[in-house]
Amino acid sequence: MGDKPIMAKATAVWLVDNTTISFKQIADFVGLHELEVQGIADGDVAAGVKGFDPIANNQLTQDEIDAAEKNPLHKLKLKYNAAAVGEEKRRGPRYTPLSKRQDRPNSILWLVKFHPELSDGQISKLVGTTKPTIQSIRERTHWNISNMEPIDPVALGLCKQTELDAAVQKANAKRAKDGEVMSDDERRKLVSTEQSLSSDPEPRMPTAIEGLETFTLSEDDSADDKGDDVPDADSFFNLPEDNGEDDED
Repeated sequence: MGDKPIMAKATAVWLVDNTTISFKQIADFVGLHELEVQGIADGDVAAGVKGFDPIANNQLTQDEIDAAEKNPLHKLKLKYNAAAVGEEKRRGPRYTPLSKRQDRPNSILWLVKFHPELSDGQISKLVGTTKPTIQSIRERTHWNISNMEPIDPVALGLCKQTELDAAVQKANAKRAKDGEVMSDDERRKLVSTEQSLSSDPEPRMPTAIEGLETFTLSEDDSADDKGDDVPDADSFFNLPEDNGEDDED
């Protein structure tokens, strides 16, 4: 996967619409069959998929496209990006199906609301979005903010629960390490989850007898007196004497 662009079909759509590169060259570059690229050009494949600009997204250079347009035998090479080396292993869903894209802002709103500790970069990896979009939702300046509702991205299938849990754990660990100042609400959340889970269990008095400790343990002599008054087990089962004779036989 390391030598293929992200969002293969959307990249192919863009190349078909914006260049004169051959279908075979595009197919080889994005990892599709040549007939699929032909189908994209005919409108039979990837209908409704918005083109993904490989130049703007650091996947191709204009020089590479120019070379491919001039020479049908030229093989497009993915632009080397040092920052992306090894990123494939950690990246969340890189391509969101068209049917779920309208729910993506709702999932971002959910993450921003319920997991304020997550960074923009973490949210971007989890649901496959951009930082400007996240910022607009954080600041409530998104064009559709009034119609949005927070929806769990796991429920929408945009990321796995394990990925979300790992991101939250990493964010909390980083905050604790950096000693970052948090709001009271955020501090309570952290104390109730991470810190309480990692701390040693302390002996606690059951809530049913809280407040009675001073009553039962206040004075030794009162405890002794009470101990003398405690009836033995047999006394509970002693029957009246006058009935005892009737029941003997």
